[in-house]
Amino acid sequence: MHSAPSRPGSFQPSGPLRGTLKVPGDKSISHRSLMLSALAVGESKITGLLEGEDVLATAAAMRAMGAHIERTGEGHWTVNGVGVGGLLQPAGALDMGNSGTSTRLLMGLVASHRLTATFIGDASLSKRPMGRVIDPLSQMGAEFTASPGGMLPLMVRGLVPAVPICYRLPVASAQVKSAVLLAGLNIAGITEVIEPVPTRDHSERMLRGFGADLTVDVDADGVRHIRLMGEAELQPQQIDVPGDPSSAAFFIVAALITPGSEVTVTHVGMNPTRTGIYKMLEAMGADLTYSNAREVGGEPVADITARHSVLRGIDVPADVAPSMIDEFPVFFVAASMAQGRTTTSGLDELRVKESDRLALMATGLKAIGARVEEREDGLVIDGTGGEPLEGGATVTSALDHRIAMSFAVAGQHTYHPVTVDDVSPIATSFPTFESILHILQVQH
Repeated sequence: MHSAPSRPGSFQPSGPLRGTLKVPGDKSISHRSLMLSALAVGESKITGLLEGEDVLATAAAMRAMGAHIERTGEGHWTVNGVGVGGLLQPAGALDMGNSGTSTRLLMGLVASHRLTATFIGDASLSKRPMGRVIDPLSQMGAEFTASPGGMLPLMVRGLVPAVPICYRLPVASAQVKSAVLLAGLNIAGITEVIEPVPTRDHSERMLRGFGADLTVDVDADGVRHIRLMGEAELQPQQIDVPGDPSSAAFFIVAALITPGSEVTVTHVGMNPTRTGIYKMLEAMGADLTYSNAREVGGEPVADITARHSVLRGIDVPADVAPSMIDEFPVFFVAASMAQGRTTTSGLDELRVKESDRLALMATGLKAIGARVEEREDGLVIDGTGGEPLEGGATVTSALDHRIAMSFAVAGQHTYHPVTVDDVSPIATSFPTFESILHILQVQH
């Protein structure tokens, strides 16, 4: 897991960014494809799997609980599953590294199996609250022994038979929704999640793809009612994981802010619950074009071309937040170089990610010359009007991959280099990030 020695990185302009690239597989879909393949009976084949540390933590956990998982080539994996209800008692603690997604989803899986699992993680993950998942899973009958504040290390004792529940999400969270649905797979009867604010729907799409009896109804108020009939029997699948829209966003923004740039990212997942960043960039005047649109395994994908653009500040509606929650750090970089003011709100969730992303981005952007006001639930940024930022400072990444990559992007349009104190966390989601950035810089 993430225990690499700290490694500073320095980023500076080198002229236009040009070229075509493919980003690693979508992290959300990669996690779920391993978990559901492990719960199917028979052999599933996965291509395009993200091979970052977070997803490898999921693979290791599913192996520890009995699934046979093998890497057959770059991005190519086979999984022989144990069937719903077939997970085995792991011999030791499940080390989740830095992965909150792995932890929360696997807590759901374990909750309705007759086993006890201990979850541990790195220093960053061990500060992240798990109470929002513990609450509904406890209602289903699982028992938890957690560290103070509902944090890791924690132990889950699953219950068989567990109890199906109808759970209304108190906060918009795809991870909580997914944890409840995954627990429901091994529970007789209907498990229902009521979702007032839509979040990413990869779990629903993939559960249906694997053969689960799952329905989604939207009521007159726009509230989603997701019902899963257990006990499910999942069928093995062939899965082609689309490129991660969050990873693509870093290079899209880099091209938009760097004069003379034109970058195409191929095979990007275009699930409407994940494309808020692109809608907001277009609202700012970004020159984005989409081509080769198609559907892969129930998920829409397309190629995205970004050209250097004069961006304008906007007010980001709070209801857009769930569809771009992971992309706000790099969005803030774009806003810092736009014309006029960009205002964001409703982003309390960013304070409990891998780090307090609002505080870190505000502090780091100010250090490199941006004009930023930090509010309780968002940032207000007055942009440079397209001029470079000053740069010339060292910013703190706090073990957060997205903070590190965002400031690497900012360094493409500054007067002086931007130094990130530790770029090693980038490996959790995007091991090839720096090498791709270098290739785009030298293709002039």
